[in-house]
Amino acid sequence: MSNISEGDHPLNAARLSRRAVLLNSGLALGTIAASELLARSTTAGGASIAPPSQSIGPANLGSMITGQFPARAKRVVWIHMWGAMSQADIFDYKPALTKMHGQQIPPSVKNAGGRVSGMSNAQSSFPLVRPMRDFRQYGQSGAWVSDLFPYAAKIVDDLTFIKTVQTEHVNHDPAAKFLHTGFQLSGRPSAGAWINYALGSDNANLPSFVVLTSQGTNAGQGVDAAAFGAGFLPSHFQGVQFRAGDAPVLYVNNPEGVNRDDRRSELDAINELARAQYQISGDPEIMSKIMQYEMAYRMQESIPEVADISNEPRHILDMYGKDVMTPGSFARNCLLARRLIERDVKFVQLIQTGWDHHANMELRHPVDCRLVDQPSAALVLDLKQRGLLEDTLVLFGSEFGRTSFAQGDIGAAWGRDHHGGCFTYWMAGAGTRAGLTYGETDDFSYNVVKNPVPIHDLQATVLYIMGIDHTQLTFHYQGRDFRLTDVSGEVHHGVLA
Repeated sequence: MSNISEGDHPLNAARLSRRAVLLNSGLALGTIAASELLARSTTAGGASIAPPSQSIGPANLGSMITGQFPARAKRVVWIHMWGAMSQADIFDYKPALTKMHGQQIPPSVKNAGGRVSGMSNAQSSFPLVRPMRDFRQYGQSGAWVSDLFPYAAKIVDDLTFIKTVQTEHVNHDPAAKFLHTGFQLSGRPSAGAWINYALGSDNANLPSFVVLTSQGTNAGQGVDAAAFGAGFLPSHFQGVQFRAGDAPVLYVNNPEGVNRDDRRSELDAINELARAQYQISGDPEIMSKIMQYEMAYRMQESIPEVADISNEPRHILDMYGKDVMTPGSFARNCLLARRLIERDVKFVQLIQTGWDHHANMELRHPVDCRLVDQPSAALVLDLKQRGLLEDTLVLFGSEFGRTSFAQGDIGAAWGRDHHGGCFTYWMAGAGTRAGLTYGETDDFSYNVVKNPVPIHDLQATVLYIMGIDHTQLTFHYQGRDFRLTDVSGEVHHGVLA
């Protein structure tokens, strides 16, 4: 994979594109990065490494071509409830569902809501189901929140609720890919990779894009790595996945019998060979591998420090809830997200799986709500009290929502099917309009009445908050310019302060 368009060649200067010139000339950004990464002095304590934030080649090239807006945010935490929450049970209050419990959803409403999945499409009956818990209004904003989310209810005046997010997809895998990459098939860069590409890193010793996953009550859908992959961008822009435990990143630690000096010598030898190969081929993927090797070397010291929460005060641990002491839990990952953000990691993706509640919803959904409510609210409050929420954007939502009618008959094992016609996201921080409820759905939480926000609009708005013009952040590949928002996307200025 290369940034070089068809017909370009490192040795054919007359035909080089601007990007190819930057990547392949003697002053190419990639070469500058190589110089900084490879020209080092080795001491007994390890290597002296120049910070890459100003010279990681393609990472800064993105910012050169974005037509920057004033950035409201420096960092993003994107929290994804993988498998889909039920908006009508949590944030989108509809009294009509209680009044009409057990009655059929009006055909005109259902038919206007787009496709339903094959799991309920063959039903002969589509009975509406009331919310599982009562809703109440909170804060000065008067936002409606279910009793399933009591901690979110306490911070509604810090949140911006978007009730009208939409997606054209009704199955998890394409919907999740579409949410994060702007396309339903594998092969496109994720939002975190695009932002990493455009803005580079602010911390030389940690990845710019980190992924933390946790498991809810239901096995549900597996996480597809395409949601945090680099696609056709150079591979060092992909998300680095952290695991539970004291060694969150695979293969970073040295094997038994290999010390840090041995690893340094090994990397220096590999880098010399790679530099020679790069001078001949100009392949930017060689630079990606060098950068990944060097990042892994630096992470041998930085990752254990980030993962060690032993110095966190008791009142902070209590704020995130008792599960914070369990490695790999959503609560622990929320705390780790704050620790990464305060170390200037650019993009943190939190994924909580297990939300695919097609049956036994009254048993499963409340438990999963309890697992994520307190920690996600604590993350917002923790960032706020440290002054980090001012320039950190936090998002919380799913790949789609759930139907207001029951999947199957209403009974002990009822569930809700997938629904892309409308679902709720909340945002916090970074110049968003705190205390705002944006958009309006119909009386059944099934169709959008006002201010629809398709996925590409959500992506465009996130990039705008980061100071990026989504129409200008492109990458030339296989004969065309690609972007996260494909050929659409509008910024919703109404959600911004």
